[in-house]
Amino acid sequence: MVTSFDDPVWASLTGLHAPFAEGLGQVLRYQVDVAPFFALSPESDDGVWADVAALAGPGATVTVHTSLPAPPEWEVVGRIAGVRLVDVALEAAEDPEAVLLGPDDVPEMLDLVERTKPGPFRKRTVELGTYLGIRRDGALIAMAGERLHPPGWTEISAVCTDPAHRGQGLATRLIRAVAAGIRARGETPMMHAAATNTSAIRLYQSIGFELVPRPDFVSVRVPETSAVTGPARDTGSLPAGGRVR
Repeated sequence: MVTSFDDPVWASLTGLHAPFAEGLGQVLRYQVDVAPFFALSPESDDGVWADVAALAGPGATVTVHTSLPAPPEWEVVGRIAGVRLVDVALEAAEDPEAVLLGPDDVPEMLDLVERTKPGPFRKRTVELGTYLGIRRDGALIAMAGERLHPPGWTEISAVCTDPAHRGQGLATRLIRAVAAGIRARGETPMMHAAATNTSAIRLYQSIGFELVPRPDFVSVRVPETSAVTGPARDTGSLPAGGRVR
């Protein structure tokens, strides 16, 4: 049986994030304007790749956690080594300068993400949880918020600071502030990072996060034309609130 840490995307989409789910057969994904993540059922068989192809579309690149080999005609674009960090000693605290961000702030949030590259963030990602920001002279200069939401856990994500304002501890302050809200719900904060992002990992460890094992992910490209891209099977187990496309 899947646990939160086997695949937090599947655990989120079959739980609290079910309203954002789209699914076919053995595959779930976030609605495309919310997040780019796909997840395969923990009970997947080889037929899962037909479901991936039908849901993603010809030529799409999909990143998933799975030990099932992709069909030979699929291109393996890369394997992504990452780390997971969980809160063990973080000093969580509200921040008097942090402001709540919402739909009206999305253009500025997308601009900040484009300039700082913290990871995937789309125009409706803000709907996944609480996002906090810091403004100076009216301009958004730093932000952090909640993304994946497996049972009992919440991922802190989109941690970024405008290059002109780095070195002031703004990211740490926002992480602590977002974590305070997560802790208030009785949940545990967690984070993900690329294994190559050693500076971010050191920062997160220094403020109270601990590294735990995390499976690597594989990125594959759906063939433009292939027999495996035939109709996917409908699902009878799509979470409540999700929809089959």
